[in-house]
Amino acid sequence: MPSAPAKTPISARELLPLLALTLSAFLLNTSEFVPIGLLTDIAEAFSLSESGAGLMVSIYAWAVALLSLPLMIAASRISPKALIICVLAVFAAGQVGSAVAPTFELLVASRLVVAAAHAIFWSVASPFAVRVAAPERSSLAMSMIVTGTSVAMIFGLPLGRALGIALGWRMTFVCVAAAALLALLALLAFFPRLKRSEPFTLSRLPELAHNRPLIGLYLATILYATGYYTGYSYIEPFLQQVAQMPDVLITAALTIFGVAGLAGSWLFARFFDGHRRAFLSAAMIGVSAALFILLPLAGWVIGPLVTCIVWGISATAFNVAAQAEVIRITSEEASAVAMSIFSGLFNVGIGTGSIVGGVVCDGPGVSLVGAVGGVIAVAGALYCVMRLGSLLERVGKAA
Repeated sequence: MPSAPAKTPISARELLPLLALTLSAFLLNTSEFVPIGLLTDIAEAFSLSESGAGLMVSIYAWAVALLSLPLMIAASRISPKALIICVLAVFAAGQVGSAVAPTFELLVASRLVVAAAHAIFWSVASPFAVRVAAPERSSLAMSMIVTGTSVAMIFGLPLGRALGIALGWRMTFVCVAAAALLALLALLAFFPRLKRSEPFTLSRLPELAHNRPLIGLYLATILYATGYYTGYSYIEPFLQQVAQMPDVLITAALTIFGVAGLAGSWLFARFFDGHRRAFLSAAMIGVSAALFILLPLAGWVIGPLVTCIVWGISATAFNVAAQAEVIRITSEEASAVAMSIFSGLFNVGIGTGSIVGGVVCDGPGVSLVGAVGGVIAVAGALYCVMRLGSLLERVGKAA
């Protein structure tokens, strides 16, 4: 029996644009997460409560949710290279605006500019990565994009927080803007001129609405993101007030969260293709478990670090697996819009979770954000185990 042909090594023509996209993903997610790590400082700068400053996270997320679909439909008429470069330019401009905003209202307005770039980027990043890479390396391409997210948690969020503490939170946005210009130059130099797909029109939305596995995946994603961000949006005040960790250990915990995310990305590249249903369900169960153990382990010296490891692995694993399934179960022409809806609904979950977490903080207290988030996430885990897995298994489209 002839042996399977060996995979050819990845070429520079594939690798360089993937690295440019990975850097861009790192910056987009660093920008999204940094306000969470600097929530207390931003609140103090504008004489707000932590829940009041946390509204910025919710507003950003809801803006992404509302803008994702209309912006992606409009952007589907633009060539991929021109689109990704414009997105990075708008993103950099929003960072500059955030850095110089004299009032909280203008800070929120600048964050809305960033949200517009975010809405388009996460609609096209994964589909573009898959198109840049050879078909046999699609999982690698996907994992590289999500690795940018994990590295943002490892270096971006803690470094941004450290910069904010040392030099003021505004300098964090200045540094992100400078790095975005470097990413823009890298995309100009290395991103190929991909063929523009046929523009997606609203008349084709029923095609997605009748895709039952896709709708099921969207529902699971909303539950996942809502539960996750009920706890994660207030992780800094939780670690500070409940776990009573000093600033250095809080930064270390957030770094460990990101390192664990790299492990989740590796597990995806290694095991997902052969165990799709089990992988997605296990990731959702892991997120639920991490939220539930957040408070019980808070009094143990290394308890929060253990929680961050479980949480980081499971969260990244679910995120990349869900994106891979969206691309697998939709046509190439519809995948970018399907991803824009995914991104929008994910941000519905982020915004809702941040609001729920704020209500918990103002009511029973920040100590319960994990438990409340866990209840929401476990509903998603049950849905994945009992229904979603079987729906996805029926899809005949090749991975």
